[in-house]
Amino acid sequence: MASPVPVTPVLVVHGGSGRISPEHHTAAVAGTHAAAVAGQWVLRDAGRCEDAAVAAVRVLEDDPAFNAGRGACMNHDGEFEHDAAIMRSRDLRSGAVAGIRAIRDPVLVARLVMEQTAHCLLVGAGAEALARAHGVGHFGRDEVWTAKAEAAHREVREGRGAADNRADTVGAVALDRDGNLCAAGSTGGILFKLPGRVGDTPLCGSGFYAHPVLGACCTTGVGEAILTHLLAHEALRAAAQHPGGAQRIAQQLCAEISARWSGAAIGLILVRPDGEVAIAHASEHMSWALARGEMTPESGLAYR
Repeated sequence: MASPVPVTPVLVVHGGSGRISPEHHTAAVAGTHAAAVAGQWVLRDAGRCEDAAVAAVRVLEDDPAFNAGRGACMNHDGEFEHDAAIMRSRDLRSGAVAGIRAIRDPVLVARLVMEQTAHCLLVGAGAEALARAHGVGHFGRDEVWTAKAEAAHREVREGRGAADNRADTVGAVALDRDGNLCAAGSTGGILFKLPGRVGDTPLCGSGFYAHPVLGACCTTGVGEAILTHLLAHEALRAAAQHPGGAQRIAQQLCAEISARWSGAAIGLILVRPDGEVAIAHASEHMSWALARGEMTPESGLAYR
């Protein structure tokens, strides 16, 4: 239910929890900042939370610095498989896609699932067929391939690099002036993953969640650990029980899950209906950005 009085809009963005190579630190912060600016413009014009969240995620999908859309990592076979999701609070509608091949803008297909079907999740060829039927999405290897992704895949294939705990999945949460909330995320998954592997990003309650009373949350990190603990919903539920303590609660949950999973990278962003924000991680790095009202967005790279 929308707020009876205007609220201060808030947008939070993340660029992935995990390890970011030093040469990519500047690009990660610049990318999340640009995404926050894009989402803030939507909210300033009285736009809806889902429009703001999608605008932010689209900036990151087009940025080759991140593992989403253009710049996504490759699976074991050198192919691209993308997952994305979106959920809004006002009617608890959600949409997600998983295993959709070589697409630059998978979050748009996730939104299509939410708005144009009675379903919540479509996978593989079915998701692609829906997108093509509606003229949504930029498909093709040339749309997503980058030299960075190729090099990372080659390093792992040749035993010169590791595929674990890399950070560059993307997500956004938004609160609009009507008090409605949205969470959206996009990822290329784990580098060198088995074909068909799906992580937390498109799984409602694990990778994303939005609720009129609880708020909106988007997670990042090792999907197998996150989905096992239903992190997005659990973080929102716990934060609702401790007003003013969202940051502490979120940080504690990330640390606990990471410890249980031998140091797996875990992170999340959330915004409560009252505008309270949490940006938490248990990993070497997490790039983030925050836009509140008319204020110039803040951005940075969080360290362990």
